[in-house]
Amino acid sequence: MPPPPPDDPLPGEFALIARHFRPLAGPGALDLKDDVALLAPPPGRELVLTLDTMVAGVHFLPDDPPDLIGRKLLRVNLSDLAAKGATPLGYLLSVSVPRGTPEAWFAGFAAGLAADQAAFSLTLLGGDTTSTPGPVSLSLTAIGHVAPGGMPRRAGARAGDEIWVTGTIGDGALGLAVAQGRLADPTGHLLGRYRLPQPRVGLLRPGMVSAAMDISDGLVQDLGHLCRAGGVAAEIEAARVPLSAPARAAGPAWLPLCLTGGDDYELLLAVRPAAGPALAAAAQGAGMTVSRIGRFRPGPPGVIVTGKDGVPFALDRGGWSHF
Repeated sequence: MPPPPPDDPLPGEFALIARHFRPLAGPGALDLKDDVALLAPPPGRELVLTLDTMVAGVHFLPDDPPDLIGRKLLRVNLSDLAAKGATPLGYLLSVSVPRGTPEAWFAGFAAGLAADQAAFSLTLLGGDTTSTPGPVSLSLTAIGHVAPGGMPRRAGARAGDEIWVTGTIGDGALGLAVAQGRLADPTGHLLGRYRLPQPRVGLLRPGMVSAAMDISDGLVQDLGHLCRAGGVAAEIEAARVPLSAPARAAGPAWLPLCLTGGDDYELLLAVRPAAGPALAAAAQGAGMTVSRIGRFRPGPPGVIVTGKDGVPFALDRGGWSHF
């Protein structure tokens, strides 16, 4: 069937795209009027791609503000790029919502994306919209670029490497507990950290770390991924794990959740001892904090968490799993 004449009104879905998503599009998106995007990576750079999906009731609460949902969706992907030292370039977006979703939801969602596009210097390249009988389901593929051979992988940690993290750990998991009514949050800090992660874009440089990933499913579980990829064991000291003031105020009973709960979106790094000062200096220059919390050692892949007395203590679970 031929396309409608230029003066014909757009069908509902395409009109919605034109109103809310076309203003987010960059040059490679071809004004969102084609089936593909056209992307030219910067000369002499390699592309880095990552994809995350968020589902209402699983990754965010159905009544969360739509602008924060959009920002979180973009930021969890930017966190993956940050862990690879990649500079953001653009993204693809898939939006599946129930029929009858209010226009105001789309407007808020797009406004959130627009705010963070400006903050992190990237644009929409294209995507898809569809209806679903189930909950809101959102997928985003972020694209970044790095110098050839400059991307740190999960594999690379060696015995003797130090374990570093950015920021504070556990705020996201505690924020979910706040949203569920299980924990008080007088300052609003914890709920804010759950709803709006802070991707550490721009921290890593080639050769700065030997292995890296972001913490999305819990510190202990994600550290186990680095151990398996590198064929090493890891030991962390609970007292060295950086906690925010609101997390400390929650009390020691919440420490296991801080270590295993997920939704941190901080960076987890294997660092040669000699490189620690350079990492700390780079973090200070970027307005970020980093903390050394343990060390990789020889042995079967696995993670030991020790208390102040040096005695390992057991955790009920290692981290979050979707299955």
